Amino acid sequence: MEVLSQTWHWSVSGFIIGLIMLSLIYFGKVFGMSSNLRALCSMTGVGKKVSFFDWDWKSQRWNLAVVFGAMIGGYVAVNYLGDASNVTLTNDTLTELSQYNIDAPNGKLLPNTLFGTEIFNSASGVFILLFGGFLVGFGSRYAGGCTSGHAISGLSNFQMPSLKAVIGFFIGGLIMVHLIFPHIFKS
Repeated sequence: MEVLSQTWHWSVSGFIIGLIMLSLIYFGKVFGMSSNLRALCSMTGVGKKVSFFDWDWKSQRWNLAVVFGAMIGGYVAVNYLGDASNVTLTNDTLTELSQYNIDAPNGKLLPNTLFGTEIFNSASGVFILLFGGFLVGFGSRYAGGCTSGHAISGLSNFQMPSLKAVIGFFIGGLIMVHLIFPHIFKS
């Protein structure tokens, strides 16, 4: 099958997300990806040992379809609907990436240094993955949801806690990229 050379316009995805959010509001459902992780852990029976996971995961079965849809959609998008050659980075970005020993994507969507199997070649890379995963899990639990839940579902329902969480996500991202990231990857 031929890969499309032009990505979809952002408004197509935005319109579809808007339709999905309207339908979820209509049916009284709340969207979020981190709740799926809780459901998956609950399915294994770990709720017998950890009270946080002792809840009715079957009430969230519909939301598990979102996880599988995201995985299938991601696979289809990368393999059949996307062409990374139309992703252009500025020379300044390429220079900064090289200062961090991160390979330029060169026709790929993501650099192998961060998103390939190369990260498993060093103890520090594995530590960064594990510690980062812990922080993401802790943060989504502390914030009462993840970025998709707060930014898409919470904001569409005009929830003030979601607005505060999204502002916090952006501030945390800026701190990470401008203050912490350079110290981790600087050569």
